[in-house]
Amino acid sequence: MLVLGVCSLKGGVGKTSVTLGLASAALERGMRTLVIDLDPQGDATMALGARPDTADVASVLALPGAATMEAATVPSSWADDGLDVLVGSERSAEHDRLRDNDVERLRYALSWVSGYELVLIDCPPSLGGLTRTGLVAADRAIVVTEPGLFAVMAVGRAMRTIDELRRDQAPALQPLGIVVNRVRARSVEQAYRLEELQALYGPLLLSPSVPERAALQQAQGAAQPVHAWPGTAAAELARTFDALLERALRAPRR
Repeated sequence: MLVLGVCSLKGGVGKTSVTLGLASAALERGMRTLVIDLDPQGDATMALGARPDTADVASVLALPGAATMEAATVPSSWADDGLDVLVGSERSAEHDRLRDNDVERLRYALSWVSGYELVLIDCPPSLGGLTRTGLVAADRAIVVTEPGLFAVMAVGRAMRTIDELRRDQAPALQPLGIVVNRVRARSVEQAYRLEELQALYGPLLLSPSVPERAALQQAQGAAQPVHAWPGTAAAELARTFDALLERALRAPRR
């Protein structure tokens, strides 16, 4: 089981969109996948058409174990089988100030999980207890950014956070790399920022970048996987996420 933590320390860069794109690619590939919505906004839960039942991710963080994991995990409406969601909740914000010795709760809860090939953790767009909890539970971390000044600066903070966790609570955690989202081909400013990212991070800059296409937001707004959305723009996005997932799957699994 490969556990990917998807994070960004700046809001609005499309972190959840990338998580959902990877989930769509995994579904198309026939991989049994669990999406964990750690973001208190719950956007991934809504876009995946998941309806909370008796528990949610906040319940799991409060009392990690087999029973709460099972109660908080529901099917996605994207498919009849193969894609589940550990549903998000605004109540999870109560756990954003977890003490250092509590950030292993999700990793412990995942020890009760079986039957999945891929777990995607959608972390909040901030550096708090929830993001640290998600990264501590992950094998690999994906940092999402966009080619803008403040987003590029946030990449450095995210990479430092990953390095700090590797030296302490998560020695097995490795950065998979940086996904650049919402790329416009003819933007001079974006081209400059992409060159800057390449110079700073080299092979950690994952290819391909995700182009800015309205089809991605349209599919998510309709609670549909981008691979099922019509049109050439959606097909281009689907190929992009297929390639990014293939890169992730080459990382060692637990």
